[in-house]
Amino acid sequence: MSKVCIVGAHNTKFGSFVQRNKETGEITDVLSLYELLVEAARGAVGDSGIDPKEIDGIWIGSFAPAMFTNQDHLGPLALEAFPEAFRFKPTKRVEGACASGSMAIFDAIYAIESGRFRNILVVGVEKMNLLKTLGVTHTLAGASHWPSEGAEGMTFPALFAEYAKGYRDHYKLGDDEFRRILATCAAQMYANGLENPLAHFGKGGPSDKLGLVTAEAILGLPEDRNPIVADPLRLHDCSLVSDGAAAVVLSSADAARSRKGPAVEISGIGHSTERLAIKDRANMHELIAAKRAVAEAFKEAGVTSKDLDAVEVHDCFTINQVLCTEALGLSADGQAGKDYLAGRFGPRDRCPVNLSGGLKAKGHPVGATGVSMHAMLYKQMTGTPIGATRAMGLPGVCATLNVGGSAATNAVSVLKRIL
Repeated sequence: MSKVCIVGAHNTKFGSFVQRNKETGEITDVLSLYELLVEAARGAVGDSGIDPKEIDGIWIGSFAPAMFTNQDHLGPLALEAFPEAFRFKPTKRVEGACASGSMAIFDAIYAIESGRFRNILVVGVEKMNLLKTLGVTHTLAGASHWPSEGAEGMTFPALFAEYAKGYRDHYKLGDDEFRRILATCAAQMYANGLENPLAHFGKGGPSDKLGLVTAEAILGLPEDRNPIVADPLRLHDCSLVSDGAAAVVLSSADAARSRKGPAVEISGIGHSTERLAIKDRANMHELIAAKRAVAEAFKEAGVTSKDLDAVEVHDCFTINQVLCTEALGLSADGQAGKDYLAGRFGPRDRCPVNLSGGLKAKGHPVGATGVSMHAMLYKQMTGTPIGATRAMGLPGVCATLNVGGSAATNAVSVLKRIL
């Protein structure tokens, strides 16, 4: 099977790009879905050095643009990045909940491997903040099992709270110890986010102003600043409702080697799906399907967890950061929380987790997240990092773990720097 390489990447700033009138409740867009998509597309193609005319197709990852913005059919919108060069190119939108971006990348990989395409642009995008909180909650609930979860008022914090309770109880963690574990994960992401100029919670943001870069600072917040959202998860255990986009240019290995510039090979991928309703799952203390996706990707790439130099994981909630760390084999089952408490996985660790700040601080525009993971690692691996950097030098082997819904869709990529 021929390999596929990332040869260019771009990440827009993530944030809440609206103005809200507190008196009327009116929400005004200040950076649209269309602008975010075009910026990411132009940025990635420019970074690749490839003539836009040489892009053979465009894949878009987006979860629910019609619900969030009233705009579906995103594929044709990508043509606006380079109207003359892109007109008549094939386009396609892919949906996989919060893993929509990775699903779009995987589809593009299959297309290049088929031999029909040499260069494909993949964009992940989501504009979430045009809706009020109830609208966002309702839209995201569409990624749950609607009859038994969304329709019953079960939100995503509540779904991942089941994982949190399952993990805590299975490994017999005390309430105080468990809360400290989760606060430590959040604080580490906030600290990394302060180094990322594109982060939703970066310098000058709430986590910076409140000094939330230690577990003690988070644990010391008054109840109204860190309320319980779904017991045992609190506000600062939850990722952000963000607007943003990211893009990568993928090329066949032959095409990548024939051009000037860096290339990062996608050496292995894994895609595994869990039953959608959590009531139908065997247990709630590990990501079983994610572990299968990890095994597939590692086998194809010929690596183990010991080979990894940096990873981007899906910390939609702090408990999922713990679970993803174990799914990747960076910690033994039941040990990741203790490893975070011991200070592991920061920029000085052998394998840092989420140098970008992760979904917790960088932000989580759901359709953009999977592409952003790949884009951020590509930048790290090619010596043009955005944000915090690995103290031990440029990473040579990295991985992404992106999940959709309540860890129903699980996507893993192994990346290797080759040029």
